[in-house]
Amino acid sequence: MKPTARIITRTLLTPLLVGLLAAASLAGCAALTGNIVKVQSLRGTDVQAPDTETVSPKLIGDREPVKRNFDQQPPLIPHEVEDYKITKTANKCLQCHSWMDAEEDGPTKVSQTHFKDRSSTDDANLSTRRWFCVQCHIPQTDAKPLVENSYKSAKAKE
Repeated sequence: MKPTARIITRTLLTPLLVGLLAAASLAGCAALTGNIVKVQSLRGTDVQAPDTETVSPKLIGDREPVKRNFDQQPPLIPHEVEDYKITKTANKCLQCHSWMDAEEDGPTKVSQTHFKDRSSTDDANLSTRRWFCVQCHIPQTDAKPLVENSYKSAKAKE
């Protein structure tokens, strides 16, 4: 191809083709807008609709820990944690749950797995990956399920 033909191709034909493709895409999108599917929430309402009912699950206060439903399930927190300060330098949970402070019959001690680093090497300090407790452990509430649930743990099926 001659240099002049390349310049014409680059300056005229390429933008023209890109413009035609863009116009065809927009036309296709405009044709599809009539077939919009409404997305519904788990409660069966339109996701764009404002909430009609304010749901504030009541936290269940101090009590015995709830049984776990499956192996390796993080235990639920059997008390309120709303005012617990967890930052990169402080963790209020450890005031009761650290190995040093947890009494024999008191709060659950932090699991040994929380003292392993990424390569599963034991460490004397809590792993930074396990520092923010509430990323896995959640407080117990009396919230009603969003959808019907027939889940039974493997132990309950036996």
